[in-house]
Parts: sequence; C-alpha cells; structure tokens
Amino acid sequence: MSTRGSLRIVGLGPGGAQWMTPEAAELIAGATDLVGYSSYLERIPPAEGQARHATGNGQELARARHALHLAESGRRAVLVSGGDPGVFAMAAAVFEAIAGEPRWRSIDVAVSPGITAMQAAAARAGAPLGHDFCAISLSDNLKPWGVIERRLAAASAADFVIALYNPASEARPGRICDAFALLRSMKDAATPVVFARALGRADEDVSVTVLGAADPSRADMSTLIIIGSSETRIIPRENGPPFVYTPRGAKAVL
Repeated sequence: MSTRGSLRIVGLGPGGAQWMTPEAAELIAGATDLVGYSSYLERIPPAEGQARHATGNGQELARARHALHLAESGRRAVLVSGGDPGVFAMAAAVFEAIAGEPRWRSIDVAVSPGITAMQAAAARAGAPLGHDFCAISLSDNLKPWGVIERRLAAASAADFVIALYNPASEARPGRICDAFALLRSMKDAATPVVFARALGRADEDVSVTVLGAADPSRADMSTLIIIGSSETRIIPRENGPPFVYTPRGAKAVL
C-alpha cells in the first residue's frame, strides 16, 4: 500500500525553544497535524489550519497508532516527544506499532533527532559524560524492577557514568531511594552526582553533590540524575557552581 501522507517523529529538546533543532522546527511548521502528550504540544505555538491531537500520559502506543492512521490517510503528521524521540520516547512506540501492522510499513516514516536531557544536564554541569557512560530508566511501568536493579549493578560494577531517567513519580516515589541504596553499596561515597531539574525552563535547577550526601527524594519526573564513575571529578570554583568532568582516559582497573 502506498500513501502520500507522512509521519515525522520529532524531538523538542529538554526545555526551551533554544534547544529545538532547525529541522524539528521546520517539520512542525509544515505539518497538517501535530500529535503528542498534551504538555509537549503546549510548548508549540498554535498555527492556523494545523490540527492538534493531544493525549494523556501513559498512552504511548495508542498515540503512535493514531499518528500512523493520520499519515495513512494522507496527512503530514508530526508526532512530538520531549528530548530526543529515540531515547526513552515515542520513536520506539511507532516502530512497535508498525511491527504489529504490516500495512503501515509502506508509510513514509522518519525520525528527527533532538537534544536529550542527558546531554543538556551534562552541558550545564561541565563534561561528566566525557568517557564511557550509559543511560537507565528507573520507570518500572514496562519492565520489572528486578531488571532495573541488575542493570544498575552491572553499570556500577563496570564503572560507567550513569544517567538516570524517570527517577520518580507520584505512583513510584520510593524507587529512586532503592536505586540510591544499591548505588551506595557499590560506589564510593565521594562519587560526584548531578541533579538537573526542569532543564531549559524558568525554574531550572542544577546542583552538584556526592553520592554519600545526595538526597534522592528531591528528584521527580522532571529531574535527570548523573552518577559519576570512579574517575569523575568535581572542580570547585569561587565565582560559580563547580564543574564536573570525567577524563577522556580511564585509569581504573576493574
């Protein structure tokens, strides 16, 4: 089946419009329909003649299918995500939907990358991702908590810098404390930790601490946390917040 419609999966970046790519802005401007979680659509100024299809949180697969239906009908649909759509976001949901519906495989679908929260947080702090790192989502909505624990333990044992996504929500406020308890059992108390909340927004807050002193309960779904490796260092400054960086060459012997 062929169609003249298209679907573009676009990342808005983690916060303000300054972190949206020119490609993403161009695709959004040329869309007949915008599909997305309501809070993400609110970040985009309305345009005359452009339809909006807002959905609530936790409806990712239904959202992806709706966007594919629009493209199939000949619309130029854009499905928006925060950050980068391929990192714990909507691109995977679209391809999951396509995998389950062979007729959608002929639709013109492409992903437009964005700046993810991990990159923005690292830039605000300095260069904590300067050497090997990994990203782990603490949400156990789609995977068992036991799997998350094993991945946290493996990343700690391998001495990766770890970026923690989705650290806490109203439905699971205590999991971040469980994660920190595990990390503290495997990492030195002086390991640098970066809390980055509401990046690119008016209430942005970025702070640097160490694992032994960190208060995990301060994190919410707007927070990205970076846990350093044994090589990550804090550079104090007299005229501003400290820098955090991980040297490009690792010296640790595991």
